[in-house]
Amino acid sequence: MNHSTKVGFSFGLTSGVITTLGLMVGLNAGTHSKLVIIGAILIIAIADAFSDSLGIHISEESENKHNQKEIWQSTLSTFLSKFFFALTFIIPVLLFPLSAAIIISVIYGLTILAIFSYKIAKKRPWRVVLEHLVIALIVIVITHYVGDLIGKVFV
Repeated sequence: MNHSTKVGFSFGLTSGVITTLGLMVGLNAGTHSKLVIIGAILIIAIADAFSDSLGIHISEESENKHNQKEIWQSTLSTFLSKFFFALTFIIPVLLFPLSAAIIISVIYGLTILAIFSYKIAKKRPWRVVLEHLVIALIVIVITHYVGDLIGKVFV
């Protein structure tokens, strides 16, 4: 995998997992609605994938180190990986009761993140894995409490 594709894939996978998990956990805490969560996953798979890929595109352009082909490779790989990984979280929501689907999704997402983190770590892979999982767990916990608060205040 060339550098540009690796940049986009890495960003898309990480963002796809953490953003989608945060959204799912927060919305579940606030609404307990499968329909809302499925809709949100579809929306994030489209809107956030475009947003993140444009962000990578502009970031790569601003470095003035990459040619147009490399920039577009990063852009496309970011979009495709973010879109794909975000969409995979719909499967448990469709197949299981919502409370089980959220637990399955958290385990699935953290597993993907751990495996990828381990593979990219150059030194002390367990430290890298732990660092990335702690950040993901912080997002999950915060979004749960924010969703819970919103559910109590506005619903």
